Amino acid sequence: MLVLTRKPGEQIMIGDGIVITVLEGRGDGVRIGIEAPRGVPIQRREVIEAIAAANLAAAEAGAQAGSRTEDALRGLLPPAAVRPVD
Repeated sequence: MLVLTRKPGEQIMIGDGIVITVLEGRGDGVRIGIEAPRGVPIQRREVIEAIAAANLAAAEAGAQAGSRTEDALRGLLPPAAVRPVD
């Protein structure tokens, strides 16, 4: 990890297309501005982690619901028509 000290108005360049500008310091935080090409996604880490957790929870709920749906459909078939799934 590269650790830098910058003052408001100073910039950091990442590659050829990303510029980070220190806007101001605020108490225990700092405001920054990020300029990047349109194709470069920029998100806060906690947002990405929250989305990943929500997607995982939805996938698990969907798998459980799918199993219940399959069981319900099997219950509609006559006993001789129910075969184990490979």
